[in-house]
Amino acid sequence: QTQLGELLKPMREQLDGFRKKVEEIHVADVKERSSLGEQLNQLRELNQQINQEAVNLTRALKGDKKAQGNWGELILERVLEQSGLRKGTEYETQGAFRNADGKLLKPDVVIHLPEGKDVVVDSKVSLLAYNHYVSTEDDDLRAQFLREHVQAVRQHIDQLSGKDYGALKGLRSLDFVLMFMPIEPAFVAAFQADEKLFTDAFEQRIVVVTPTTLLATLRTVENIWRYERRNEHARDIADRAGAVYDKLRGFVEDLEKLGNQLETVHGTYEGVMNKLTRGRGNLISQSQKFIELGVKVKKELPKTILEQADVGTEDELQERETIPPALAESKTK
Repeated sequence: QTQLGELLKPMREQLDGFRKKVEEIHVADVKERSSLGEQLNQLRELNQQINQEAVNLTRALKGDKKAQGNWGELILERVLEQSGLRKGTEYETQGAFRNADGKLLKPDVVIHLPEGKDVVVDSKVSLLAYNHYVSTEDDDLRAQFLREHVQAVRQHIDQLSGKDYGALKGLRSLDFVLMFMPIEPAFVAAFQADEKLFTDAFEQRIVVVTPTTLLATLRTVENIWRYERRNEHARDIADRAGAVYDKLRGFVEDLEKLGNQLETVHGTYEGVMNKLTRGRGNLISQSQKFIELGVKVKKELPKTILEQADVGTEDELQERETIPPALAESKTK
């Protein structure tokens, strides 16, 4: 029983781990499905907040470029928090990388993808001209500020293209960079005023995104990571299943070996018992004749052994001596 317990213990542990992993995957999948509606509501609320903050920005910043940049980074950070990606795991902020010339570049956000790929997000586009555009009521000035706004966006696209993030050491970037514009109306105004702006940016491997489009992109990335983790769990389960099968095979082989050993032991036992209690001239019957000859012993052999050998105890032997043969034969029958 102890040996069987030791053989079964590793297989039982493997089966418990297999069951727990399946239950964890099932619980995580249910939680993810139940949270989808809540995340969509959060997306809608976030978009409303961003639009309201865009109005506040045009009233409060008054051309302060540093404050405007900090505000854009804050909006970007909020979008990242709503995406479901984990900071330090699926994305990094304010990383430092060097290009081929040794120049240090610091992309705002680096989003990690499965298979070792990265996506760079930049949020340093200037929106000063757009602030002037929305705050003035003079049509001529509005047209002038709109042109300056388009020019500022195009200039930043050219700057991003020149940085060549894909060639940075330690960064395995894809062939495009996400240029983040924190104010949706600023994006719409620029690309409506210059219809070629989006195409020109794409040709330079720059994709301009807003909070809404960036969040949708990040949610897609989060789904990719979720499926990747699920595939890892599936591979883990497959490995555990293989380990359980190997343990089971080893257990069956040991069990067969144990059965063969038991059969061998049983055969040896039968041979010993044949010599001891069975057949003519067995050891028990011969040793019991010593008592018949008057040898005194301190303790007789067990009665069960004597019965197997068809030999009586000392009292029975004495009784046989006093009873006539015919009567003893009748009593035995």
